Amino acid sequence: MSSSSKVCVGQITGAHGVRGLVKVKPFTAAPEDLAAYGPVSDEAGTRRFALHLLSWAKDQWIARIDGVADRDAAHALRGLRLYVDRAALPEPEEEEFYHADLIGLPAELADGQRFGTVRAVFDFGAGEMLEIARPGAGAVMVPFTRAAVPVVDIAGRRIVIDPPAGLLEPAERPREDAEDGETEDGA
Repeated sequence: MSSSSKVCVGQITGAHGVRGLVKVKPFTAAPEDLAAYGPVSDEAGTRRFALHLLSWAKDQWIARIDGVADRDAAHALRGLRLYVDRAALPEPEEEEFYHADLIGLPAELADGQRFGTVRAVFDFGAGEMLEIARPGAGAVMVPFTRAAVPVVDIAGRRIVIDPPAGLLEPAERPREDAEDGETEDGA
């Protein structure tokens, strides 16, 4: 599998017990779909795993992996991201996107000016954010909303962003007065 034909569906977060069980954080829309698409692999596709979901606990699956029989073997897999072939997944609905399809897309402003490249997609609990790497400038986080990202063109390999007010302006910091430690506003 090439990296563009794989989608990350979960990550092993640690061992569970002494008999080789692992804890797995799912990245699928429905947590129970973690094992629904067949065997999973590592990012390189060199190791494949048959994953058997056993129970749900604290936002993670407790799972058995064929061939992993003890705590040491399970612990050695900690941090491993699990992938499936993109072709095994259903096509997303209209207005839905796989994160893997967004990463790497060029981002433009409404006037066509190049803005940067989507480096990652995050969800910190208040909604998804796109991390956009900008050449010669720091990365910015853009809310992945219709207002801030009005165009997502997977086929055309681009997104258009309308950055919220203040996103592109550098943050102002109060100046320190060298003599008395007061800031510009007298505080």
